Amino acid sequence: MNRPLIDARTLMDRAGEDLLIVDCRFELSDPEQGRRDYLQGHLPGAIYASLDEDLSDLGKIPQGLGRHPLPDPDAFARTLGRWGWTSQRTVVAYDTAGGAIAGRLWWMMRSIGASASVLDGGLAAWREAGGALDTGLVEVTPTEVRLQFDPQAYMETRALREALDAGSVTLVDARAAPRYRGETEPLDRVAGHVPGAVNRPFAGNLDEEGRFRAPEVLRAEFEQLLQGVSPERVVHMCGSGVTACHNLLAMEHAGLSGARLYTPSWSGWVSDPERPVAKDEA
Repeated sequence: MNRPLIDARTLMDRAGEDLLIVDCRFELSDPEQGRRDYLQGHLPGAIYASLDEDLSDLGKIPQGLGRHPLPDPDAFARTLGRWGWTSQRTVVAYDTAGGAIAGRLWWMMRSIGASASVLDGGLAAWREAGGALDTGLVEVTPTEVRLQFDPQAYMETRALREALDAGSVTLVDARAAPRYRGETEPLDRVAGHVPGAVNRPFAGNLDEEGRFRAPEVLRAEFEQLLQGVSPERVVHMCGSGVTACHNLLAMEHAGLSGARLYTPSWSGWVSDPERPVAKDEA
């Protein structure tokens, strides 16, 4: 399964296959809410992934890594081993946020060379298709995992600054337009955006029902935004490196592969007050 998205009916049809279904529900305002919701009802066989505990390493000490630093490869390997993952298993991630959190796990799995998809429409789509829910924890058999992140899948701040100065990349900011313009900033210490970045709020990837829009529609919009820049020269960012993955997922869905993630994103950029900040640009 190499497609970035899977619909609920197709997932039901693949019920007998060796899939690892991962519930990625998470609320920034209440980090334990997603786990509580999971215990009350989740896709059959699904295990739970916490954005803070499993998809990030909040204990990293170095400054400038952002609010949701990537876990080290060994730490992520231990997480996948605890989930019972093997390289033969395809991960299917879902949430109740239009893929905003599930997309982070999708990107992480793809960045280690693994097969992964996001359930289009998430939990709501599953229930609308008549899918049943289970409660409580799922028992798994732990595995031994070794992995490395592809260094070509992401950029850190120094490399990004050099690439921006050289004009060799286009930086795309996935935050909502008011945050990008610097009109408001509910989470980070400074409002605004990285000079030169263009804005593509990730919510624009979804239709009114919370499904990803058609590939040809997304492709046309991204091509217009990027003005001829190839996907390999595109870097995505957001507030902390999470919802930027939604734009990466949308580009992949549209057949535009090869873009990278600026992992520290805005929270990492503004950790150094000497870095420039732009505001009020369209």
